[in-house]
Amino acid sequence: MSVRIIVDSTTDVRESYRAKMQFVPLTVRFGETEYYDGVDLDKREFYEKLVESDVLPTTSQATPAMFDTVFRETAAAGDSAVVITLSSKLSGTYQSAVLAAEGYENIYIVDSQSVSIGAGVLAELGVRLNEQGRSAAEIAETLMRAREDVCVIALLDTLEYLKKGGRISKTVAFAGGMLNIKPVVTIQDGAVVMIGKARGSRNGNNLLVEKINQAGGVDFDRPVLLGYTGLSSALMEKYVEDSKALWEGHVDQLDGCLLCSVIGTHAGPGAVAVAFFKKG
Repeated sequence: MSVRIIVDSTTDVRESYRAKMQFVPLTVRFGETEYYDGVDLDKREFYEKLVESDVLPTTSQATPAMFDTVFRETAAAGDSAVVITLSSKLSGTYQSAVLAAEGYENIYIVDSQSVSIGAGVLAELGVRLNEQGRSAAEIAETLMRAREDVCVIALLDTLEYLKKGGRISKTVAFAGGMLNIKPVVTIQDGAVVMIGKARGSRNGNNLLVEKINQAGGVDFDRPVLLGYTGLSSALMEKYVEDSKALWEGHVDQLDGCLLCSVIGTHAGPGAVAVAFFKKG
């Protein structure tokens, strides 16, 4: 009996880990057209449509039926599973997984209390534990403790998409654009909150480094992951260069990935994010 690591499509991980997980899709809607996230709409196509669209897309949770399909396959194979979802405060996907798991044995549901690369570093840790031969119960228990150490910090390039989503007023967005304000956000208690703002990308990168240090530093023995939104990774690469002192001597390279549709919808293109485990 093997252990399956199952995640929803908002979980962003590096390519070397993707084949070691199963993904359950959320739904993304542009106007009247609906797509299964990561199935018939990949990330690049999502950002192309995001830039072209005058209105924000909407996302819908993964349904219990979608999880049930995967759980039936798991049970039929005689396998167990650890299921990691985005924060239950951001989506009903966690509840869908819990409902679908009723009646199945050896399926453990973990609310990541995060999203995107935040859930991603937790899922990558799950894969590592799986490769060490841990049981599904042991992996789930370890991840529920480890999620308290997950830190996600992101620098947004524009306030435009927060304005479109009704998260801030047009006046604030206009003033922020005129002043070249870059907001820095994090996830606290499963919800997105703003923790600072900087004028210009370099100051924003410096603020990211400052917030990472304030969090207690990075545990490099556990997964670390960068992410970006939009069609270019240039801003992420600039951040890596600007924050070189933070990583040098700890990792050979910093891996990054394109961020999911849920983050892209509200952050817009040009955001840079880092997810890591805080030092114990």
